[in-house]
Amino acid sequence: MESGIEALIQIAVPLVLLVVAFWTGRRIERRHYASIRAREKALCMLPAVTFRRIPDAWAVDEVGVVSGSVVVSVDYFKRFLAGLRTLVGGRVTSYESLLDRARREAILRCKEAARERGYQAVVNLRLETTRVSRASRDNKATAGVEVLAFGTGLELRRDPR
Repeated sequence: MESGIEALIQIAVPLVLLVVAFWTGRRIERRHYASIRAREKALCMLPAVTFRRIPDAWAVDEVGVVSGSVVVSVDYFKRFLAGLRTLVGGRVTSYESLLDRARREAILRCKEAARERGYQAVVNLRLETTRVSRASRDNKATAGVEVLAFGTGLELRRDPR
């Protein structure tokens, strides 16, 4: 009888952790996406583009390097799903939203840095992505990703002549 209760506890604890991780991670991800959408809407008039050459119609007064960086970690549930995916192979869809959020957040931070410095545009925008992993004593790594967005901020002349 006692061994049956112990077995039940050994099964129930990981299942409860997975359920809590699923709901908590889902809530955090939804709030982050809502924040991203609101900030993207607020910054939609500040272009961040990948082209290297400045359009001829733009009269530039000042330039400077701007950047934005973010480190986002994956939740326990998505890490569990990704671990299962490694057994059978294929697309790891549980990490796709992690990368999407990280890229969008880094670009937003870059645009916010440009706005703080008085720039009206960012050109030659580039993204660098790095996997962040920290192994612990029990060989369980913390999975996450760092994305750095950087480019050239431009202060445009209001009255081009």
